[in-house]
This record gives sequence, C-alpha cells and structure tokens, in this order.
Amino acid sequence: MTYRKLLVSTLCVGLWSGSAVAEAQTLRFAHWLPEQHPLPATGFKEWTESITEASDGAIDFQMFPAQQLGSAEDHYDMVANGIADIAWVNPGYTAGRFPISDLLQLPFVVSDTLNGAAAATEWYQQHADQEMDGVVMCLIHGHYPGTLHAKEEIRHPDQISGMTIRPANSSIANFVSELGGASVQVSAPETREALSRGVADAITFPSGSTILFGIDEITTYHIEFPLYSSWQALLINQNAYQQMSAEQQGVIDEHCTGEWATRITRGWEEMEREGHEQFRDSPDHTMIELSDEEMTAWRDAAAPLREAWAERVQNAGHDPESLRDDLEERLSAVDALAD
Repeated sequence: MTYRKLLVSTLCVGLWSGSAVAEAQTLRFAHWLPEQHPLPATGFKEWTESITEASDGAIDFQMFPAQQLGSAEDHYDMVANGIADIAWVNPGYTAGRFPISDLLQLPFVVSDTLNGAAAATEWYQQHADQEMDGVVMCLIHGHYPGTLHAKEEIRHPDQISGMTIRPANSSIANFVSELGGASVQVSAPETREALSRGVADAITFPSGSTILFGIDEITTYHIEFPLYSSWQALLINQNAYQQMSAEQQGVIDEHCTGEWATRITRGWEEMEREGHEQFRDSPDHTMIELSDEEMTAWRDAAAPLREAWAERVQNAGHDPESLRDDLEERLSAVDALAD
C-alpha cells in the first residue's frame, strides 16, 4: 500500500480516536533501516522492551522497518499525520524544513556523537516545538562521524568540483554545491545502486553502514577525518501521546531522555567505529590521511555553511548566536565539540 493510500485509510479509520485509545495500546513504530542493522536490532529493541516492561504490558509495539510504510523522506509526515505512532526521522532529509536542528547536521560540529547524544537531545528538546508540528520530540542522536567514501582518491575540497556526490543530508548537499559539485538525493538503502550505475561518484556515509549496505564493494577510498554526523530523531504522534493515560505518558517521558539517546545509539556507534577500523586494516581499501594544510582547507570550505545556517535561522525568527552558544557549551561539557 502506498504512503498516500495509507494516509487516507488511517485518517478515515481514526486509529487513535475516541474509545479505541483505551483498548489499543500497540504503537506502530516506523523506520527505514534493514532489520539486521544494529540500531533496530539492539537500540530500538532495548527501548521498546523497556517501555513495555515499565508499563506492565500496557504499551507494546508493532515494528515497520525498511520503509514498509513509506520512503525515508516521508517518515516525518507519516508520524505527524498518524500513519505511524512513532517514527525514526532524519530531519536533514528535508532541506530547510527544520532550520534549528540543521545546526547538528553541519560539518565539523560534533566530534563525539556517543557522548554528545544526551547534550544534543537536551538542547533540541527546548526548541523542537518551534519547528515540528504534530509530534512530540522524544530524543535525537547521531551516528559515529561519517566521512567521504569515493571511487578515486580525494584529498582536497577543490577536487569535488565537477563530481556527483550522494550527501547524507541537506547540509552536506549544500556543502557539495559550495565546492562546485552536484548532489544526487537518494535514501541510504538506495545508495549502492546509485553508485554502481555511475549516478554518483562518491558518498558521505559512516563507515560501518558503508559495509552493511554493500557500498564498500564500489567505494575503496576513504578520508580519515570526522566530516559530519547525520542526526536522527525519535518522534511520537502528538494525538497518540495526548490520548494516553497519565501513567502511560509518564512511561514514555521516562524513555525520552538524554540517557536513552545514548543507550539507543551505542550499538550503532560500535558498528560504525569497527567499520572505520576495518577500512584501515583492509588491503583492498585506502584510508587517506590528510595533511594539516588539507584539513584546514576542508574546515575553511565549510565555514560559509555556518553563516548560511545563521541567516536561515534568523529569517525563521530565532537567535542563531544563542542557539549555537548553548549547543556548543553543552557539547564542550562532555568533550564532544569539534575543534
């Protein structure tokens, strides 16, 4: 069933309306990862099982992995409109829609995503209701910093000119554009095909996922630096949350914390770190170590993105300096701020 048909069907049935809420406590949880990925296999599993146990079985879950209810880009609208009760959403997949959260998606912001998950969650929980309608922002977390994986050696940002890159999010797409490259927008599960068909020359991705999705068979050059992290949010349909009992809401609230943001992402973090180390040790792959001069060139090339972010946020009626200072202070406190 297509996303559009499912939306109409759900709105007509009124899944969470009236007396049905008191009887039906199975929350539909949508995400777009394959089931063998460590996030659903460990992080989501631990989170959902803990909620079911804490609610004495009053809340359980029906999982919809691998884009079963809609494409990765649709997941925000799916949860906002009640197609899913809970969804795992990449805010960076929709350019300009969530300007505050875009700060996390910029290059060279977060150096340690595991330690930074709690800080980012506590920071964004203050602001999510200003740009996310129809949802409760539960938590947000990133993956182990990703880098550039390519079919040929890339050392300097000037080399991106004329290339086609699959970016991790809209901020990285803007970065590619600034460097004179072109972006091809496909979801993570569709990336291998884009590379194999020659639609893309390179990809920004975390290393372990590059292996999981079979992209390592095509891209054998990897830059040894933490370029960015893509941040994902667990969101809950607002009507579904509001129509829960006070006890059920309390259980959910206890699982929408910085501590849980860290716990959910730990297994994924380990996989991505191991993938990075695997590339270092593999004779079939080249890990490119940048000189200090080359590293500075990448950082300088990314500087205009921060200026553009500040302008977008200000145009949306927010104070970019206050937002940035608050996030950086929180990240610095846990040694997770990029130099």
